[in-house]
Amino acid sequence: MLRVVLAEDSVLLRAGLTELLTRGGHEVIAAVGDAQALARAVDDARPALPDLVITDVRMPPGQHDEGLRAALELRARHPGLPVLVLSQYVATAYATQLFGGSGGPEAAGLGYLLKDRVGEVSEFLDAMRRVAGGQTVIDPEVVRVLLVQHAQSRPLRRLTPREREVLGLMAEGLNNQTIAQRLTVTEASVVKHAGNIFMKLDLDPAEGNRRVLAVLAHLRGETA
Repeated sequence: MLRVVLAEDSVLLRAGLTELLTRGGHEVIAAVGDAQALARAVDDARPALPDLVITDVRMPPGQHDEGLRAALELRARHPGLPVLVLSQYVATAYATQLFGGSGGPEAAGLGYLLKDRVGEVSEFLDAMRRVAGGQTVIDPEVVRVLLVQHAQSRPLRRLTPREREVLGLMAEGLNNQTIAQRLTVTEASVVKHAGNIFMKLDLDPAEGNRRVLAVLAHLRGETA
């Protein structure tokens, strides 16, 4: 069971998410409608911080990126606090803002999903558990857009179609075992493809969150 603080300005969606989480066996210790209330709810939960914060990107009063900024401020005050950010639209700039300033262990426990993913209940609940457990989770549609944006870059053109598939799944935060299951191949095959990807893109052959961040950095054009 996870203790969750939820921030969503839509009353209907907030109620729906609360019901979904409760039915999933989790405890919603606070459900609020703006960024300031989110910060207060997390602070009020002390001495035991929530296991997970779920927040919309756009929140009152400005309906811009108040929820995202509140999440980043909470992470700064409480390093390692697991945060799952929800967005209505594919906005790679939000993902860049969320993950761009994180590296190493500071990147653990971050997630960025589209709200449409909530309708895929089992996948959404699994993403929650992964973020709460310290993993990095990125919506596959966001990864797809990043790959399309950079598909004609010289380094990505070195990859085979299968290697591009593996790269996309790596960027979502999936481990080798899960990638193998998704592609119906052996884990050894995934390890081989990953090695080729790291070599061709000149990436650090890291594991876990560092691997995700290396891939994202490349897709943002921050590496060669």
